[in-house]
Amino acid sequence: MTAAWLAGFALSFSLILAIGAQNAFVLRQGLRRAHLGAVVAVCCVSEGVLIFAGVAGFGALAARAPWAIEAMRWGGAAFLVAYGLRSLRAAWGAAEALDTGGAAVQSLRAAVGTALVLTWANPHVYLDTVGLIGAVATTYGPARWVFGAGALSASVLFFVLLGYGARALAPLFARPAAWRVLDAVVGVTMLALAAKLALAG
Repeated sequence: MTAAWLAGFALSFSLILAIGAQNAFVLRQGLRRAHLGAVVAVCCVSEGVLIFAGVAGFGALAARAPWAIEAMRWGGAAFLVAYGLRSLRAAWGAAEALDTGGAAVQSLRAAVGTALVLTWANPHVYLDTVGLIGAVATTYGPARWVFGAGALSASVLFFVLLGYGARALAPLFARPAAWRVLDAVVGVTMLALAAKLALAG
């Protein structure tokens, strides 16, 4: 059970590390200290719904169509390879610092609405949570719910640290080199997870 939880935690944390529109928004809200609790709560609850929908859906699918699980396993491995190579390419190239400045502070409603749109209108969130995490969870059998709990724990921890630790992180991520190191770590982790998923059958 502990192994399943740690595996879910590691996969989710690795997936969510890659900076995207949602993460950049949370980081900016943290830097501005603007409606941060509400934004973090929206992101955490959304991740929980998506992760457990993936775990539940793939569990039902595994019982009815094992061939589909096999297809998703290889699709997930291919996705991880592409994701990992993209991160390594970004690490090799010239990364840019994250723009955190400027705009006027949004209202609470606007901030929550933005967080919802950046989460639910992003196709990658479905690939990562419902698709990839759900597919990997099936390899843990009855412990798949523990795997899902580990994945959700990583998401909650990440959003809390990203939002509330933003002030401390600002000087670090003002430098392009910090993003290159982060991209390199994510890339290597993704390729290792791809190998594990491909060898799980």
